[in-house]
Amino acid sequence: MEPQAETGTEAFERPGDEVRLLPWASTEGKPCYLITDDQGGPVSRLADTTESIQLGMGTELLAHTHNLLPDAPRGELRFLAERLTEALGDALRIAESRGRRLRRLN
Repeated sequence: MEPQAETGTEAFERPGDEVRLLPWASTEGKPCYLITDDQGGPVSRLADTTESIQLGMGTELLAHTHNLLPDAPRGELRFLAERLTEALGDALRIAESRGRRLRRLN
């Protein structure tokens, strides 16, 4: 079965298909879902890689924050806060996606 990317506030489900919240949003900022009955397909692998990159960036930002905070100028703090906000949003989307998949396994 060909995977479908769906956007919107709710993904529909079909028996036997897995619905996965993807680690990116549509151009309108809506959640994207992968509906497939194929485990480990190309879009799933891309999502896995993207999640890994996003979590790695969050880890690097956090380490940078610890080094920067004591002596940071105001402009650098704003930039850092914006990037940390993006990284936290990515991490929360990944956590939601993984939580949904874990609930399906139970």
